[in-house]
Amino acid sequence: MREKAENVDAYIAAFPPDVAALLEQIRSIIRNAAPTADEVISYAIPTYKLNGPLVHFAGYARHIGFYPGAGGIAAFKDDLIDFKTSKGTVQFPIDEPLPAALIDRIVRFRVEQYLEKKK
Repeated sequence: MREKAENVDAYIAAFPPDVAALLEQIRSIIRNAAPTADEVISYAIPTYKLNGPLVHFAGYARHIGFYPGAGGIAAFKDDLIDFKTSKGTVQFPIDEPLPAALIDRIVRFRVEQYLEKKK
């Protein structure tokens, strides 16, 4: 089991370079789509919070886990058809390019959900 990282930089640095590059890419996409979200380690993985948990991601041996919650998965179910999903999770294989535009749209959707909730 991987030791809990103190921050996202340390989390990413613990992976092999090819996986770290994908993790850095997803981090960049999230930060661009949700620039005011707080970046923390929660549940031992990188987490972005905006009036509560927004999205999480994690590295694994064969995939990058992306956790936009059940609402994020349901809203994009047709776009996620080529990926393994569960109620609140999608797995992006590490041997394929990340679907950057799709991740961006999902994060922006989640931001809008939280802004609506805040009203």
